[in-house]
Amino acid sequence: MKRKIVRGILIFFLLVVGALVAAPFFLKGKIADIVKNKVNNSINATFDFSEADLTLFSTFPKASLILKNISVVNKTPFEGDTLFASKELKLDMSIKELFKGANESIAISSLTLNGALLNIRVDKDENANYDIAKETDDTEESENFTLSMKNYEITNTRINYDDFSSGMHLEIIEMNHFGTGDLSLEKSELDTKTNAFVSFTIDSTNYLNKNRIKLDAIIGIDLQESKYSFLKNEVVINQLPLVFDGFIKVNDDNQEVDITFKTPSSDFKNFLAIIPEVYSKNIENVKTTGNFVVAGEFKGIVDETHIPKFDIKINSDNASFKYPDLPKSVSNVNIDTEISNTTGIVEDTEVAIRKLTFMIDEDKFGLTSTITELMGNTKVIADIQGRMNLANLAAAYPVPADLNLKGILTADIATAFDMASIEKKQYENTKTSGKMDLRGFEYKSDAVPNSVKLNTMALTFNPQTVTLNELSGVTGKTDFSATGTLQNLLGFMFNDEKVEGNFNLKSDTFSLNDFMVAETTDSSTATVEEKIKIPAFLDCTISATANTVIYDNLTLKNVSGNLLIRDQKAILSNMTSSIFDGKLAFNGEVSTKKDTPTFSMNLGMAGFQIGETFKALELFNALAPIAGAIQGKLNSDIQLSGNLNDDFTPNLSTLSGNVLAELLSTQLNPNDTKIISELNSKLSFISLDKLNLQNLKTALTFKDGVVSVQPFTINYQDIAINIAGNHTFDKKLSYAATLNVPSKYLGAEINRLIARIDDRALTDLTIPVTANIGGLYSSPTVTTDLTSGIKNLTTQLIEIEKQKLIGQGKDKANELIGNILSGKPSEKDSTTTTQSGSAQETAKEVLGGLLGGNTKPKDSATTKQETDAPKTDAVKETAREVLGGLLGGKKKKETAPVKKDSVN
Repeated sequence: MKRKIVRGILIFFLLVVGALVAAPFFLKGKIADIVKNKVNNSINATFDFSEADLTLFSTFPKASLILKNISVVNKTPFEGDTLFASKELKLDMSIKELFKGANESIAISSLTLNGALLNIRVDKDENANYDIAKETDDTEESENFTLSMKNYEITNTRINYDDFSSGMHLEIIEMNHFGTGDLSLEKSELDTKTNAFVSFTIDSTNYLNKNRIKLDAIIGIDLQESKYSFLKNEVVINQLPLVFDGFIKVNDDNQEVDITFKTPSSDFKNFLAIIPEVYSKNIENVKTTGNFVVAGEFKGIVDETHIPKFDIKINSDNASFKYPDLPKSVSNVNIDTEISNTTGIVEDTEVAIRKLTFMIDEDKFGLTSTITELMGNTKVIADIQGRMNLANLAAAYPVPADLNLKGILTADIATAFDMASIEKKQYENTKTSGKMDLRGFEYKSDAVPNSVKLNTMALTFNPQTVTLNELSGVTGKTDFSATGTLQNLLGFMFNDEKVEGNFNLKSDTFSLNDFMVAETTDSSTATVEEKIKIPAFLDCTISATANTVIYDNLTLKNVSGNLLIRDQKAILSNMTSSIFDGKLAFNGEVSTKKDTPTFSMNLGMAGFQIGETFKALELFNALAPIAGAIQGKLNSDIQLSGNLNDDFTPNLSTLSGNVLAELLSTQLNPNDTKIISELNSKLSFISLDKLNLQNLKTALTFKDGVVSVQPFTINYQDIAINIAGNHTFDKKLSYAATLNVPSKYLGAEINRLIARIDDRALTDLTIPVTANIGGLYSSPTVTTDLTSGIKNLTTQLIEIEKQKLIGQGKDKANELIGNILSGKPSEKDSTTTTQSGSAQETAKEVLGGLLGGNTKPKDSATTKQETDAPKTDAVKETAREVLGGLLGGKKKKETAPVKKDSVN
């Protein structure tokens, strides 16, 4: 029997264990469906999660449900916005809760939320994206769900609250919140701990900026009255502790608030504690005198039209503080400030700074101000007076290490304005007057490459304008002085409007390199270069003159012109300068409005030194790669446009435009570029350094990285050289130079052959020679057709000589035959008959020779003509042809002599 009992218990235990192990596989799908269906049926949004894990065995007798990658996505009017998301949500409950139906009450004992995002938005029409609950029977809902948690935990959470109807923006990041207590009881206590970083902005005014908040609170919960009381509580803002008590009661139509708070002590360290720790540093060892007290209360109701009435007082009398490692102290600190709202209407919030003064050594600075209707049409009255040696700030207070300020600041400014007038640009309703003077100012920071020194800066404030009476200073190699006016400063400061101004800028030396920012690194340590952007808020005109402007390796002299900055564009007009011993005039614009900056420009260059220009400027070297070998002057008009790189250098592959150029007093040095050197070696019959480039005019067009050269002609002595082709910005060449070469440059053999022909028509004979230039700038290739041209010319010259000899034979034969038939000597021969005998005898001898007979011996007396007559086979053949024609045969067709221009 005992064995059966033990066996039965063992079997039951194994069944329970098996059920606990197997249950998650059967219940997981059910739990996931229940949760998704229940939530989606109760909200006007889409609830989802990627995975649901159910654990029973390791948590017995409890069950753990883990939902991963949860999201709640809004529907209209916030279609697609994520209201809530979380990496993981863990719910602990009793196992029996898993076996309840979908309409039965499910009790949750604990909740853990990790990596959550709550994104609350209220649009300008006051529609809230969190208003997603469907209208249901509240009684039914309360019966189906019971919250009986013993503890909960929210870690690494972010909360965004953006109310565009009121201009209120709250951001809570890195929030960790823990709570313990039995929330199933009607009356209980909840012990909570919270820490986070908070940023808070109203109407573009930033009140908190990632300030650390710590809250330890024991909250009494009365579920029957919906009342939550602060029993023992302390909050730390930055390093300032506050203790508070009171309650919040939730009613059907509103919430009641009654909370008071104050600093636990009156030590002046409380004032330093308000300042973010990154600026105030460690205040434990700071020596202080005097007091600092913050106290306040919030009382009233919260509903759609009201906020609690409140009154917050901040006071300090004749206080001082000194950091132990700094030489100077801040003394005579007096603060009398009150922030209040006496009506419960949000627009009626007021700030009164009745006194705010402090001293460092003998320098005193003070501010008084009244700000009314803070949340409505804000009205400001302020008065600033004082003198301060800026170097003393770092000597008395731990300013950032790279903020090295020097100079004497004097200010006496009074202002009165309302935001409605500024928004409507009704500046006649504002009253600002006074002056500010800064002398010997020096600023050093890692953000700028060189320290900035302002010798003088004097400003006068008027109701509508700020007048810059004087500004002079230096930074690096740059000196500058300026005067001008600035409009709409208040609109820029309070309403994000553009700053409008007109300035006159003068400089002896202005080096743009002094304003180039060094490269920065991103979080992955990869080096990246910051993009240069023209500020969108600037709308100003600058009339500038400078004796010397330095940019990279370029030096411009006598620079003057106008610069208009507007709509993220810098527009240059009437700009002139001297550079490369010439005059430069240019107009154009640069725009950074799009992601990729663009530019367009017209340049007029007169009398530029060619070699210096093209060696110094990458753009010009890319446009004309052989220009670096030219010594002389250049006139040119250039139109170009394209994109800019991040460092504002032209992106050559995007350029388009055209160039008109004229060369003056020029000389070519073939050894300065490989292209000319290679061409010079291939054309041995000319010296390219003797080319006549005087008054050469040419035109270029470029687009999509290709520069096309319109055909032009240059001369070398009596050789005309026609050039055409193109090259690319990635340094690929494709050019053809065609030379019409006179015969005298073609060698002795060609010239002897022309001399034998003895034809005046051949005196100016030329041959076209083409030099094809390819390859790259650094390794060009040059091929010519000179050899084949000379070969063809030689063949044609031989044919010309042959045809000429044939023509001479025909003429002689006709003359001789005519004399024979007439029995008379020719007119020419009659002068020599005493030496040559009769014409008939001469004809016989000649004809006999031509027809195959014997000629006279060499020592026989002959006429001068017979001596000079060519005795070639061609003459014999010609005689036979002519004789055959005279006797009735057919005459061989003569070949027309080749004209000089047809020689190829």
